Amino acid sequence: MNRADTFSYSRIRTICFAAVAVLHILVLLLVAFDVEINITLPEPVAGVMKLVDVQERIPERPPPETPHTNTRESIAETMIETDEVPTEIYEPVQSAPVAPEPEVVEYLAQHRITLLPVLPEDEIRRATIYPPIAQRSNIEGTVYLELFIDRYGAVRNVRILRENPPNRGFGEAAVNAFKGIRGKPAEANGEAVAVRFRYNISFTLR
Repeated sequence: MNRADTFSYSRIRTICFAAVAVLHILVLLLVAFDVEINITLPEPVAGVMKLVDVQERIPERPPPETPHTNTRESIAETMIETDEVPTEIYEPVQSAPVAPEPEVVEYLAQHRITLLPVLPEDEIRRATIYPPIAQRSNIEGTVYLELFIDRYGAVRNVRILRENPPNRGFGEAAVNAFKGIRGKPAEANGEAVAVRFRYNISFTLR
């Protein structure tokens, strides 16, 4: 290598070193400038809040509700003392309907009346049914009855005093003939009265 080439190579090398040095300086300057900017930037100033302001912004909480209980203590606390005596209220008690007592009828003996009762003979005759057993056997009979007739003329009860012959169905047939019969009542001293009246029914074959 001649002298001129050596000089050119040294010059190029010097220029490269200078360029590299300049680049290093620029990098250092940029880094330093950035650090300085980060350092010198002003920090935001936090606002100072007074304690009074904080208390004003806190909403007031309502007082806790006392749970309602049905104990004697809680009821006693709500009672108000008074000198007035409470008025007692009586509610009428509805009792079950009572059936009316049956009317007690006094039936007079036949000798104590002045006017005999009048009974519908034709109606009694139509209602009298000849006992089938006695009719098939060609048996006739007579029944002696005592009729209980009220002061309205209605036959309330019938009692068999005697039937002849017995056990042939004459008595039952005679009693059935007076069901629902109503006539003219007996009288005593001009007033209608209840009476025990004797009446005979004869069963005859025709």
